[in-house]
Amino acid sequence: MPKKNIELGQISRYRGELMGAAMLFIILFHVGLPRSDMFFGLRRMGNIGVDMFFFLSGMGLWFAWMKGITLHSSLFTLHSSALLYFYKRRFLRIFPAWLIMSSAFYIPRYINHEGFSSNLTDLIGDITINWDFWLHDELTFWYIPATMVFYLLAPFYMELIRRHPVYRWLPVAMVAWCFIVQWVIPVHQAVGHIEIFWSRVPIFFIGINMGEMIRQRKEIDGSAVWMVLLLFVMTLSACIYLEQVRHGKFPLFIERMLYIPLTVTGIILLDALFSRLPKRINGLFSFVGTISLEIYLIHVHFILVYIEKWGWCYWGKVLACVALSIPAAWLLHKLLDIILFQRIEKKKALGKENRK
Repeated sequence: MPKKNIELGQISRYRGELMGAAMLFIILFHVGLPRSDMFFGLRRMGNIGVDMFFFLSGMGLWFAWMKGITLHSSLFTLHSSALLYFYKRRFLRIFPAWLIMSSAFYIPRYINHEGFSSNLTDLIGDITINWDFWLHDELTFWYIPATMVFYLLAPFYMELIRRHPVYRWLPVAMVAWCFIVQWVIPVHQAVGHIEIFWSRVPIFFIGINMGEMIRQRKEIDGSAVWMVLLLFVMTLSACIYLEQVRHGKFPLFIERMLYIPLTVTGIILLDALFSRLPKRINGLFSFVGTISLEIYLIHVHFILVYIEKWGWCYWGKVLACVALSIPAAWLLHKLLDIILFQRIEKKKALGKENRK
């Protein structure tokens, strides 16, 4: 009996659920656990949630870019109007939430002289673009400035591969760059401090590359399921071993290169799982995915930092962090929706009325 083909379109269909799962993986990673614990290596694998986010973000940007070309073929070239339209839609989703939470984090610490922002200029840089991440590898909210840089670069890459598909091979050069950053000493001294960013560049652009296959709902031959399983098991077991046995004894970017096939195959397998789960469970994962940005901004430095002091067991801390982070993130999400997005929609509606 022939095996059912793997539908890549499911990655788009379950994008919300996948983002929810990625956020839960990240929480598992952030909750503290002793190195001696047998779950330590697997818990460290929650870090792959970041790679899942970048892959899915790249895919989503390709969908948005191609939709814009279809609807406004004269607009979506690399003209200033096209870029402004694209950037406005992307940054409205991420920047307001970031601005609120970065202000809530950095301003009190600046007032109390807790060592994050050394002066007023530094404070403004931290709040707006988290520039201490770029300057000194300050990892408090590193995912946000990294995402903003990806958003800035994405239109140029997407238009390049749309016109010249051969440049879809550029992620290979990005992987090579990761090795250069690690072991070519002058380059390492200059930019090696943001290795956590460089090692996530390939998966983001691979997500863009796969966007077209996903958008067209192409399929992979069903017999390839064994290759998917082999890659998943091989890379997952290697990463768990590295973290459990050799943690701290190898450059982390090496493991993140293993994350690339692990992310893609893991997403394919999660799609198969979500296609079989009840709609209510899928709905819960999708809900978490909807507010995943707000959960990321809130859970570590505003909730988990206090939970860690309670002395609970690992899973107790995980459940408490999830239970407290979700409602707080939902409130932030609704607040932004009320004060920002609903006003934008009203302005659009008013503009349409005036044009009539």
